Amino acid sequence: MTEITIMNGVNTEKLFGTIDAIKEMPSLAKFNFRATNKWINGGHNRSTIKDFYGAGQEDTSRKIPFVVDNDEPAVLLGEDKGANPVEYLLHGLAGCLTSSLVYHAAAQGVKLDEVESTLDGDIDLRGLLNFPENIPSGYQNIRVTFRIKSEAPREKIEELCRLAKKVSPVCNSLTQGVAVEVKLADAATKSA
Repeated sequence: MTEITIMNGVNTEKLFGTIDAIKEMPSLAKFNFRATNKWINGGHNRSTIKDFYGAGQEDTSRKIPFVVDNDEPAVLLGEDKGANPVEYLLHGLAGCLTSSLVYHAAAQGVKLDEVESTLDGDIDLRGLLNFPENIPSGYQNIRVTFRIKSEAPREKIEELCRLAKKVSPVCNSLTQGVAVEVKLADAATKSA
């Protein structure tokens, strides 16, 4: 009977097996994640996330979709029925950095006792309102502060933080930029 090695909640046997499989067949690393969104009212809309393509096949293992409501706070004319999209962006960044850090710590045999992070970012709403036109409509900067408890030396934890920033897909999408295509579906209908 083989003993399964779990480090930081990560099955390292499966982790290294996945790494080896991708080395042998790089196409397994190609993933396509999806979300659909429907407007409800005002700033309130709802995203549904379920199936995705990954590891060489369509993945339909999720029996129940993840449903996420987006809204705006009252000061931004919403009804606070959910976090707003830029707050979800912080959530996505926090989750991706944390997972990246935890998985790499597990792969390196570094035991973590606790990982917490605080994120905040600055946005100038004049960019959203398009005046003046030279102000960006997104975050001008985002700050992430990790609090990590571990017996590992501080230098090792700092190295893991730098590595998480380097390899995190969400962080890279934000810092390196990603092409976003926005189009109207061919079957768009006119209101009666």
